[in-house]
Amino acid sequence: MINACRDFLELAETHSRKWQRALQYEREQRIRLEETIEQLAKQHNSLERACRGTTVLSVNTTGVPNTSKECARPVKGEASDEDDETEYFDAMEDAPAFITVTADPTHRRPEGNFSGTAGGNPESWNLDDSAFGSQHQARHNESAARTTQFRKRRRSQIPNKPNYSLNLWSIMKNCIGKELSKIPMPVNFNEPLSMLQRLTEDLEYHELLDKAAKCENSLEQLCYVAAFSVSSYSTTVYRTAKPFNPLLGETYELDRQEEHGFRSLCEQVSHHPPAAAHHVYSKRGWVLWQEITISSKFRGKYLSIMPLGVIHLQFPSNGNHYVWRKVTSTVHNIIVGKLWIDQSGEIEIVNHKTKDKCQLKFSPYSYFSRDVPRKVTGVVTDANNKAYYALSGTWDDKIECAKVVQSQRSSTSSENRQKTVYQTLLPKLLWKKYPLPENAENMYFFSALALTLNEPEERVAPTDSRLRPDQRLMEEGRWDEANMEKQRVEEKQRGVRRRRETEASLALEEGRDYKGEHQPMWFEKREDPITGEMVHKFKGGYWEAKDKQDWKACPHIF
Repeated sequence: MINACRDFLELAETHSRKWQRALQYEREQRIRLEETIEQLAKQHNSLERACRGTTVLSVNTTGVPNTSKECARPVKGEASDEDDETEYFDAMEDAPAFITVTADPTHRRPEGNFSGTAGGNPESWNLDDSAFGSQHQARHNESAARTTQFRKRRRSQIPNKPNYSLNLWSIMKNCIGKELSKIPMPVNFNEPLSMLQRLTEDLEYHELLDKAAKCENSLEQLCYVAAFSVSSYSTTVYRTAKPFNPLLGETYELDRQEEHGFRSLCEQVSHHPPAAAHHVYSKRGWVLWQEITISSKFRGKYLSIMPLGVIHLQFPSNGNHYVWRKVTSTVHNIIVGKLWIDQSGEIEIVNHKTKDKCQLKFSPYSYFSRDVPRKVTGVVTDANNKAYYALSGTWDDKIECAKVVQSQRSSTSSENRQKTVYQTLLPKLLWKKYPLPENAENMYFFSALALTLNEPEERVAPTDSRLRPDQRLMEEGRWDEANMEKQRVEEKQRGVRRRRETEASLALEEGRDYKGEHQPMWFEKREDPITGEMVHKFKGGYWEAKDKQDWKACPHIF
């Protein structure tokens, strides 16, 4: 027995030395692999920078692309963003569908193959135009002054984001043996706002809709609507963190009726798939509603986020009803490098009363492109497809509008595809992004509006996102406690769902109808007369319940 034990001990020591050598070899291999990947990433980045820096490029100061071959790629406006860890996505660039050239306002309109648009006469594009003139600029300045006055009474900062390191191994260790739906994701990946609040953040530039409501010309109104649709992406350029997934039945209200004339309400109406319904009423002459479902796909180096759903905007004074959908958002460098966001795709905004349209194109970023990054271009046309306005700019900075004087079809592309050349007057500014607040880099890059969205308010519904405990703890910098609360509220929601599934199965066995399914509090399903889809629309009652403080029908979700 003693000899056998001695032999076993010697054998175990021999194997232990072999295992230690193998483990040391694997460690060295891993270190070499990490160093190689880091070196390749840095070389990749420096090659991209060298490629971008080899050509001296000219910039069109008016912001309107030039048809000359000398027109080249402008310098990136966010150069301070770039560092050695930045990695850029090599997107395939489509040829532009049209070209704009600036016309001389004093030049007479030539005869030939050009077709007249927008009333034709260049002299009609002046500072007294109803939509883009000095009166509207004065109203804008007055509105901005009122906005600043009211914003001073709301908070302008939140606690700085803690510098917590993310231990991926601890996350993976907690995932072993668990179902994917039960894995708690830590708040390290989040920002202290819910998806309902992010949806409400689209209203940051609501004054564009206030201006649109005052337009008598539907085509000019459509220009402002197009600028509003682009402005909703301006806050995403630095916001790589994920918002909190709302709980089923969670709501969020934003009552800015005294300051800005509108009231907004969101509710999480479905959990699988996750869907949020949104309704906004403004006493300044417009109503907006939407139901958005988020679909995402992980594609290795990047994550594609596709909002599904239709946005409706109506102006009761003239009956104009606009409809459009959102574009795809892409988060790059998921595995290696610095995260950055791009928007790509096309938006078609349709006025279902007049059949006017605006086609907007969000160009994906490519280091082979000569265009400015984050470029957006568009054309406003009437029911007969006649162009009246050309839009240009970037989704993170500004949108300009130029009146189309003449247009011509040409086939100048290398692929023999026809392009339209629009001759326009000098562009005028429709929308300009507000600068970020001071110290924004330490406050999740929140805008001035985003800083106020989670500010505690009295008299809100007990289901309001402001009252969500894990989100509040994260905002206060207490992330460990926030993770514990997040796990608790999510498990509570799973328990409610399991109970409903059990009751539904029991009702099916007994042959009776089950009426315990979740029903939204403030929205109900109706058929959309334009798309024919079943969507959730606001049924009313919320603001009356708030006035009476009658919340007894609200579920206890927190």
